[in-house]
Amino acid sequence: MLVGSRSRVIELIENLVRKLYPEDMVHGLDHVLRVRDIALKIAEAIPEPVDREVLEVAALLHDIGRVSRDKDHAKHSAEIAYIILKLACFPEDKVGKVVEAIQSHSFSEGVKPMSIEAKILSDADKLDALGAIGIARVFAFSGSRGRSLKESIQHFYDKILQLPNLLFTDIAKSIAIKRIDVVKKFLEDLEKEIELEN
Repeated sequence: MLVGSRSRVIELIENLVRKLYPEDMVHGLDHVLRVRDIALKIAEAIPEPVDREVLEVAALLHDIGRVSRDKDHAKHSAEIAYIILKLACFPEDKVGKVVEAIQSHSFSEGVKPMSIEAKILSDADKLDALGAIGIARVFAFSGSRGRSLKESIQHFYDKILQLPNLLFTDIAKSIAIKRIDVVKKFLEDLEKEIELEN
């Protein structure tokens, strides 16, 4: 059940992020919009009340800190979101919820989400790292960092295949089953082809 509707603040923030986020297949605008859409889909499917405004704003701003740096991106994104929302006169109680959701969405920073909005954002971000789009994102990231094929494969085992264990909502877990099967099949086929080359 969703609480609230699409507000003027959300529209302003969406316009802002469309201008700020780079054309980056891994953490750019397309990723952010997919995470927003996945988050709203999850929110519609769960029985708990969800503040749609908080969720959508948090999703739109969850990687805004990556525009200037990758290190501690969740913390940096939360700081930037706080400033943006204060300038936009966003309600104080909702600012805190958005900040908490952004701070706790990251796999690598290890902050546990507490609110339902934070849990949904965390799930949505992780789902976008799975399936065919997740595979494409891994190799786009690897290409940008000069990571080898072997290192890319290891990344799937170290991080991507672990993500379903970190999901909170039943609907996200259900979506993850299908997406993780795509990743496992891809790795199986890739490793068979690599063995044939040796």
